[in-house]
Amino acid sequence: MRQKQMAIKSLYLDTGRKLSGLLFCFLILGCAENRLLMPTPNYYTEEAAVLFETLPDEYASTQVELIYVTDRAPERDEEGKLRYGYNRSNSLAVGTAIVDLGGDNSWDDLVDASQTNDRTLDFEPRLVSIKEFARLPPTPFPFQIIEGVIVEDPKVVAENRASLVKLQAEARRRLALSPQKDAFIFIHGFNNSFEDATFTLAEIWHFLGREGLPIVYTWPAGYPGIFGYTYDRESSEFTVFHLKQLIKWLAAQPEIEDIHILAHSRGTDVAVSALRELIIGARGDGDGGGIREKLKIKNFVMAAPDLDTQVIGQRIAAERLTQGIDQVTIYTSPNDNAIGLAELLFASPRGRLGTFDVEDLKSSEAKQLQSNEGRVAIISFDGEQSSGHGHDYFRTNEAVSSDIILMLRYGYRPGDRERPLEDLGFNFWRVPENYPAGADN
Repeated sequence: MRQKQMAIKSLYLDTGRKLSGLLFCFLILGCAENRLLMPTPNYYTEEAAVLFETLPDEYASTQVELIYVTDRAPERDEEGKLRYGYNRSNSLAVGTAIVDLGGDNSWDDLVDASQTNDRTLDFEPRLVSIKEFARLPPTPFPFQIIEGVIVEDPKVVAENRASLVKLQAEARRRLALSPQKDAFIFIHGFNNSFEDATFTLAEIWHFLGREGLPIVYTWPAGYPGIFGYTYDRESSEFTVFHLKQLIKWLAAQPEIEDIHILAHSRGTDVAVSALRELIIGARGDGDGGGIREKLKIKNFVMAAPDLDTQVIGQRIAAERLTQGIDQVTIYTSPNDNAIGLAELLFASPRGRLGTFDVEDLKSSEAKQLQSNEGRVAIISFDGEQSSGHGHDYFRTNEAVSSDIILMLRYGYRPGDRERPLEDLGFNFWRVPENYPAGADN
């Protein structure tokens, strides 16, 4: 008996050491890192491509002003300045964040560097300021059930409406400056700080020509230590209701024509969960075929998704997410080491979506992809990685970022001659080397 107990204890210790090792690797391979401005997408190095076609004078600056929405708890630094850490808040905050992309360089220097892959200067993003201008009431809102009907506290409802009016005014101000009336939401992944998230959206929006309304949705991630991944994972579940609040509000604004959502890593689970619940709710309200028009989701992009392949099959295919989304695009890479570690940690039977390839398709899945009218596209990238863990290729690889630009800024779909992806069949595509060289601009 004692030998059996010792064997079981040894097994637990060995398993614990392996789990600790994996979690430690996650801390190393997480999304956060010191960085410079993302490389110029290949598309903008071609002669016919123009980066800032309709840029208003107010935006001709190394500084980028974003709208942020967060349920990170507010804190104060040593100087008493506002900041947001990894703790959770039941109250959703809205504000503006200013990121300087230029470092010590000028606007002209930044413009030149943004149209070449041979930069002679370094551009290190830094967060200049954050200003919270609205805070929604804590959720859940207090309510009563009166004659079988849920009635929320009128005072809380009024407070919520007043906060949304402030956000509406800021959105209108920003949209008035842009010919593009779309909203772009970025949702970060595991181990990202508030600053990391603002840097990523600032540089992506910069390469989208600074058009439309840039919104960074940043949830309580970045918990330190060995339990960082497990904490962040549960924070990604905590934040779903708040993201639904934001999407519903944006969709209800007549000034906004379309909404584009770009989610990375663990943030893809946040976005899928929120969209799934919104679509189910709209379906239950009897919207039927009008769900896309109601939610206004033009593109839902999942970059390096940290999701179980079988789980996502149920959430997207079984729940028919494309009923409420015009285009779902999934970027995968067999060289994504962070997703590879997740496969080991969770023992996913069919693997993780972030490393899925065309050879992994079952016949039933191939039929589903073909029957979706092209509304779900899987795009594989197996080229060179510019970072050690290969998890942030959506912004660090010039070919992949070009494809995102062609999709979000210009509206091209896979198979269009302006977006010359390699067709692998079943609406599965691959990013060729030097992409998009040879495309018609």
